[in-house]
Amino acid sequence: MPSPLAQLSLNLIAATAMVAITVMLHFFGLLALTRLTGRAHERLRPHENPLRQAAMILLIVFGIFALHTIQIWLYAVLYLGLGELRTFEEALYFSTVTFVTLGYGDVVLSPNWRVLSAIEGANGTLLVAWSTAYLLTVTTRLRLLEHQWLEPKD
Repeated sequence: MPSPLAQLSLNLIAATAMVAITVMLHFFGLLALTRLTGRAHERLRPHENPLRQAAMILLIVFGIFALHTIQIWLYAVLYLGLGELRTFEEALYFSTVTFVTLGYGDVVLSPNWRVLSAIEGANGTLLVAWSTAYLLTVTTRLRLLEHQWLEPKD
């Protein structure tokens, strides 16, 4: 068994790697969503129809949800690979409640890896907040487009 300092170092190395992976995944995922919605915006002209606006927003919401799902699954696979949890379902459940900071406490990691799970909670909080800001920005822009065609032309 590694010394406490060595175990803490392993926690920090694993956490740093996971934060880097999930942040990059999130960045490039939001970039892809932006490009996808930009192309769809040209074809659909959502400002002309409220249903098209709804479709754009739903596309973004489902895209964001897919990104978070992948990030949660990556943590679950790590916990399973570390031997901290017995089944993938248990690892997925633990990762989900940790990522979104519910923290029920009915499934916990051993003291060896609890720093990793705490950093997952901080990482998840930041990524969910980033997603919220992104969704708010997109929704605001769509509403601005909606109001542009209502204004009288000079």
